[in-house]
Amino acid sequence: MTTSRPSRGFAYFLDIDGTLVEFASDPARITLDAAVPRLLDTLAQSSGGAVALITGRTLADVDRLFPGQRLAAAGLHGLERRSADGRVDRHTAHPHALDGARRKLAAVVHAHPRLLVEDKGISLALHYRRAPLLGHYANRIMRELQRTLGDRYCLQKGKRVVELAPAGRDKGVAISAFMREAPFHGRTPFFIGDDVTDEYGFAVVNRMGGWAVKVGRGFSAANWRFRDVRSVLAWLQHGTPLPVRSRTKRVWL
Repeated sequence: MTTSRPSRGFAYFLDIDGTLVEFASDPARITLDAAVPRLLDTLAQSSGGAVALITGRTLADVDRLFPGQRLAAAGLHGLERRSADGRVDRHTAHPHALDGARRKLAAVVHAHPRLLVEDKGISLALHYRRAPLLGHYANRIMRELQRTLGDRYCLQKGKRVVELAPAGRDKGVAISAFMREAPFHGRTPFFIGDDVTDEYGFAVVNRMGGWAVKVGRGFSAANWRFRDVRSVLAWLQHGTPLPVRSRTKRVWL
């Protein structure tokens, strides 16, 4: 066993929902542990500022959750990205491209009130956290909308959610961009995530010889795992023994 604590040799990338905070039935109603912003500040100090949040939330939502911090972050699964020096790059999508999809999803939610539409401006997410039995239905509706829009749009699937978004960017693309910039460049990437959309990031980190860490169970390209959100926060606070890298089996942190 070796002991790994946050250090200046790593570039840290962290998902939010399911990684730093437990899921809620409504993404707008999550309860963030009051210690999390402080832990991220400490991590940034110990790593020379090489910390970025990689999330499906918008940058505006990130700033709402972490007021006053202005962290480096990739929002909307990489469709928007704020570098460590504050520069923001956003995917340019036609403002009315999703109007038809919005109308369709409004009718869907009216018929099935336990479904939830999250309108992120350039993408639309249909959550079925409160109605898991409607998962197949939700995915079918979103597939139909994607076919109508064509290859310019793709589907991003997650935990009881499916999102319609402009194609071409994902969390792996965002991490690659950060790794070309200061203060991330030249470091070893360390990415913690929990969901299907994080697999793009895991693949990139693996190719770079970094640490890809999945939270919870389920198939993953990650070579390490945290058991749950509490384990992630405990590691951020205290450091946790990490096993030597293994290519043949999945191991818990």
